[in-house]
Amino acid sequence: MHIEEIRLHTVRLPLVAPFTTSFSTQTERNALLVEVRGTFRTADGVRDVLGWGECVSGSDPFYSSEYVDGSRHVIEHYLAPALLERQSHTEVTAETVSEILGHVVGHPMAKAALEIAILDAELHGRGESLARYLGATRTSVPSAVSVGIQDSIPELLDRVGGYLDEGYARIKIKIKPGWDIEPVRAIRERFGYRLPLQVDANAAFTLVDAPLLRRLDEFNLLLIEQPLGEADIRQHAKLAAEMSTPMCLDESIVSAESAADAISLGAAAVINIKAGRVGGYLEARKIHDLARALGVAVWCGGMLETGIGRAANIALAALPGFTLPGDISSSSRFYATDITEPFVASGGRMQVPTGPGIGAEPLPEVMREVTTDVRVL
Repeated sequence: MHIEEIRLHTVRLPLVAPFTTSFSTQTERNALLVEVRGTFRTADGVRDVLGWGECVSGSDPFYSSEYVDGSRHVIEHYLAPALLERQSHTEVTAETVSEILGHVVGHPMAKAALEIAILDAELHGRGESLARYLGATRTSVPSAVSVGIQDSIPELLDRVGGYLDEGYARIKIKIKPGWDIEPVRAIRERFGYRLPLQVDANAAFTLVDAPLLRRLDEFNLLLIEQPLGEADIRQHAKLAAEMSTPMCLDESIVSAESAADAISLGAAAVINIKAGRVGGYLEARKIHDLARALGVAVWCGGMLETGIGRAANIALAALPGFTLPGDISSSSRFYATDITEPFVASGGRMQVPTGPGIGAEPLPEVMREVTTDVRVL
């Protein structure tokens, strides 16, 4: 493939309801989309191709050090120029993006967005779906939902009840100090112990809170996700040894190497794989393969993606090692109007896109309404 142009689109989408975690409350999603235009050589000649990727960095550096304005700046001034310069004397492919951009320290979400946009374009050139390219074995995946921190327990129960009525296969609730045991207890009392339920602390606790966190063991949870800080792998291992609830790591897993370390230390019985957090879908596949070989369950996490990121996540979640439901909800969970054709779960499952590439593209009329900035490189 030859890259002719890279466009960076910043879009603003209001959320249907505020989404609160232990570190922030979001009322809108400011998303950075990467569009790659180029040509692709096939046996029949050269054809024009176009690919899309979504950068999952947030508006502020709270979940990670990356944020939208920073991601846009590093792509515009460092990452995109490096790719364009490299192709002047050698071929650039999605599988070489990580190596080409390796001299730039950090910024995995920005790098991941470029990688998937280039891969989307290449797969369009080959007429191959992302799911097939990654090695998917399923045509549909379970659809689950993440529920933010609510103002009251009655509001939480109403939210959970509504999502169960919509057929979601699993409920995850966000927790933080002061919003921990009681919301879990209330859900179990209202909806029973057969409901697949897990909690996510987004690194809000410390090992001092171990006695409190051990109280969650009585609620038969699928897992507890990232209760401690992202650098605290050893502390997670210690906490895991004191709890019967399976320990799941999210923020701590930034590469296949960190996944291997966490597993070997006993810090992760389950891993939440987010392609943006680990630098791309190719690295995400490596983590999946490693975990599967070691008998560790994985699932696909979400970052309030638009239809661009959601489509790619569904393809990833269709790999055989994703044995737990991921945060792959219908578009309507977050957006009244998505930038792509909406994704809709049916019977608690989401169909895996079969079209070329990620199998989704922005709707021009929606993009005109929600775009706040465009950079052409």
